[in-house]
Amino acid sequence: MTPTLTWDDTIAVVDLGEDENRFSPKFLDAINAHLDDAEKAGAQGLVTTARGKFYTNGLDLDWLAAHAEQAQSYVAGVQALLARVLTFPAPTAAAVTGHAFGAGAMLAMAHDVRVMRADRGYFCFPEVDIRIPFTDGMAALIQAKLTPQAAVASMTTGRRFGGEEAAEFGIVDATAAEGKVAQAATDLLRPLAGKDPGTLGAIKQTMFRAAVQALTDA
Repeated sequence: MTPTLTWDDTIAVVDLGEDENRFSPKFLDAINAHLDDAEKAGAQGLVTTARGKFYTNGLDLDWLAAHAEQAQSYVAGVQALLARVLTFPAPTAAAVTGHAFGAGAMLAMAHDVRVMRADRGYFCFPEVDIRIPFTDGMAALIQAKLTPQAAVASMTTGRRFGGEEAAEFGIVDATAAEGKVAQAATDLLRPLAGKDPGTLGAIKQTMFRAAVQALTDA
């Protein structure tokens, strides 16, 4: 299913879908188009959310296996999206309504804040167990957002964090009950409406310059 864009007042809400929401090239194009529309419309906030079992399961490994010759450009496209969300010129929140794995968890990490369902779903970087080392950009993104303790606990173990445990480590900022995750994420952004996009975008570019450079050098 293709991601969709709706609005909650001045906050853009991108729904990633209701399946595994893997990052196929079409999926990436759709999200970028929605981000274009949100920026052009002057969004005062951005929330990404999903329906069903997954927030997103990350890389489309089936597509990648069938198009191995495009692996480099594909990873570059994924990392460009991560860099874009990381520096989006409005407050951003990930409403992690289900499982967030690998690059899907990195997408959540690229937002300013994360709200995760308290009772179900895992937040996981499984790279160590699936024998796929982090790229420099992906590692830089995660380490820009987490304490060293949380980075080691999540990046070197393949550990699956439930919502409450993820909050304890600072991997997510808050938890919410089933059916209330997206609303909780949106509510976090409402008090931040009205920030100048040029200024906020410049601040994020400065804060995360090293991570953005590592992501976009791919």
